[in-house]
Amino acid sequence: MAENLKSKIADDQKSALKGRNAARLSVLRMLAAAITGKEIELRKKDIGLSDDEVLGVISSEAKKRKDSIAEYRKGGREDLAKKEEVELKILREYLPPELPDDELLRVVLAGIREAGAASEADFGKVMKIIMPTLKNKASGDRISEMLQRELKKPA
Repeated sequence: MAENLKSKIADDQKSALKGRNAARLSVLRMLAAAITGKEIELRKKDIGLSDDEVLGVISSEAKKRKDSIAEYRKGGREDLAKKEEVELKILREYLPPELPDDELLRVVLAGIREAGAASEADFGKVMKIIMPTLKNKASGDRISEMLQRELKKPA
């Protein structure tokens, strides 16, 4: 049977500990704590999270890092931004590769057609349709940016 994502993270955490890789160990411990927190929040401590739910936690943590990097850079704290970049790189190892722009555009356009969207006012309607398809395949920022751009185009 294929190893699930949570146990892979636990195994990698042990390897980082044995290999004395402090940065990696720190990120994996934080990630394990976030996963446990989500299990408690969803009342799934006994059964654990599915791989999709674990991917959701990892995506959330990666987004926090991206946001922090932007804020640190804005504040002139390049040292802290670099630290967050290292953490983000480690988190990305556990995420599937994001959809390329052309694939993302195809899904966004299909969602616009399906929703019969005509303006930016239909943004929420389209997001409701496309998010289940794109969950953990592209960042919410990219999806939202592309959707807004397509909705602004004249029909």
